[in-house]
Amino acid sequence: MSCPICGKATVARYRPFCSRRCADIDLGKWFAEGYRVPSDDPDEIAEAVEAAENEAQKPH
Repeated sequence: MSCPICGKATVARYRPFCSRRCADIDLGKWFAEGYRVPSDDPDEIAEAVEAAENEAQKPH
C-alpha cells in the first residue's frame, strides 16, 4: 500500500501514511476544508449554493 499524500510505502505507525509529515498534511487538508463529505440535506445544499453565488459575485 502506498501513502495517499506522497506515494511512498506506508509505515505501520502512521498507516495509511508513510510519515508523521504526510499524516499532518492530510489533517491540514481536513482543517482547511480541502476534503468534504457530501450531504443530501436540502438546507445544507441551499446554503452551499448561496455561499458559492456570493463568492462568485465578489470582485477579484
